[in-house]
Amino acid sequence: MSSEESALVILVPESEELVGRWRTRFDRAAAYGVPAHITVLYPFVAPELIDRDVRDRLGTLFGTQEPFDFSLTETSRFHDQILYLVPSAEQRFTQLTQAVVASFPDHPPYEGRFEKIVAHLTVADLAEAEQLEIVEAALSPKLPILAHARTISLLVGRDEPATWHVAGEFALGPLF
Repeated sequence: MSSEESALVILVPESEELVGRWRTRFDRAAAYGVPAHITVLYPFVAPELIDRDVRDRLGTLFGTQEPFDFSLTETSRFHDQILYLVPSAEQRFTQLTQAVVASFPDHPPYEGRFEKIVAHLTVADLAEAEQLEIVEAALSPKLPILAHARTISLLVGRDEPATWHVAGEFALGPLF
């Protein structure tokens, strides 16, 4: 039995019509129940430690951040193995990540494995190069996708058995 994990993400339902079928085939996160998203912070606090204080801190933190519009403008790849969509307003995503890390410094993005964090919406990570080319050719002419960041979702799940779900949402900006 694996332990549970959590993540903070911006769900991008505006992209599901275009990327949903590709994610279902080629992105293991989709198979685990994770909707199309852009990660703000993964991994986050262990779910058993997410108490009222953590939720209140997140609510306060995200309440100071303004909602924003963005577009998924083009495709790109990580090391020719992962196909993703590139969001405009990348600095806004980076600022959100930095704000969460400043408040929760024991949780660096991706456990500190990467020198630079790149905002992205993964479409395929289980595909061969030829399959990535097919997916990319299908997506590129249909871009950009216009989207809105209004809330941050707290996802909780495990890889075995493979299940993830939304365990909370936090509004960007004041609630009034």
